[in-house]
Amino acid sequence: MLKQFFIICSGSDTDILENCSKGEQNKYAGIGATVFFTAVMAFIASSYALYTVFDNLLASIFFGFVWGLLIFNLDQYIVSTIKKRKNVIDELIQATPRIFLAIIIAIVISKPLELKIFEKEINQVLLEQKNDLTLVNKDQIAQQYNPTIEDLNTDIKSLKQQIDTKEAEVNALYDTYIAEAEGREGTMLLGKGPVYKEKREKHNALLTELQQLKAENKAKIASAETQIENLKSDYETQVLNSQPIIDNFDGLMARVNALGSLPWLPSFFIFLLFLAIETSPIFAKLLSPKAEYDFKLEDQETAIKTWVEQKVNQRNILLQTDMSINNKIYNDIADEEELYNYKRKKARELMQLQADAFFKHQQKAL
Repeated sequence: MLKQFFIICSGSDTDILENCSKGEQNKYAGIGATVFFTAVMAFIASSYALYTVFDNLLASIFFGFVWGLLIFNLDQYIVSTIKKRKNVIDELIQATPRIFLAIIIAIVISKPLELKIFEKEINQVLLEQKNDLTLVNKDQIAQQYNPTIEDLNTDIKSLKQQIDTKEAEVNALYDTYIAEAEGREGTMLLGKGPVYKEKREKHNALLTELQQLKAENKAKIASAETQIENLKSDYETQVLNSQPIIDNFDGLMARVNALGSLPWLPSFFIFLLFLAIETSPIFAKLLSPKAEYDFKLEDQETAIKTWVEQKVNQRNILLQTDMSINNKIYNDIADEEELYNYKRKKARELMQLQADAFFKHQQKAL
């Protein structure tokens, strides 16, 4: 039962193989088994690849099964259409496009399995890439806010500098009028005289300006600090909102690119393995000598070809004979006087009817 199933998978003619030797049947059963298990590997590989895309197990299995059937059909077609020829060059010519197709199928099948085999290494590469993307993302978002924050910090520094400058002036006036009262500077007279009062009034006026400046600048500083906090909060929000996109940077294309950054030799050997599996039925047919099945298939095909050519040739001869007979018959009829008179009579009647119809038409028009 299993042997018969693999023979069907090989795409060979089961009716012919039934009358062949056991060794011939086993050969084609082996070819069919290779075709079948290649399709199974294609199903597993495509299901895994689609799962990394859709994150849905049932959908991945369904589409993977469809893909496996497609690969099975292609492999069966490739193997079944390769036939033994009398000339090796003819066999190579017919096998060349099929080998190219087999190489493409091997690449498509091997790549998802490579992703699964080297999954841990790929995850490490993706982690490094995600970390780099996170840092780059933070820098790019920061570029949107840093100039504004720097301007606000500069404004705050300027406002504080204004307060410090005004406060230094007030302190200087305070020291001046105290020194005047103590007689250490100015008039050098001890006591609170007119000069003392004048300097104190000037100090008090500047002190009032300082208090007013402090109140105004503190309000401006508080407003600027609030803006800075809001900008920092917006920055953190944007970083948090964009981080899930980076965390999900593990799709099929990202994994393929990560695989490309790993050493190529292990991946290449896996590809060679699938290439050998995919092309083995083709080379098995090309390298094996012409056997019992090939002779019987050729006998069947040439018998049908000869029968069809005979029928076509018979139809051509029949057509030529019929045309020759018809030409001879019409030539004989053309010489008969009775047929000539009959056709002359009918032509005369037809012309009379046409003349009558034309006359009636012209009469109605008038």
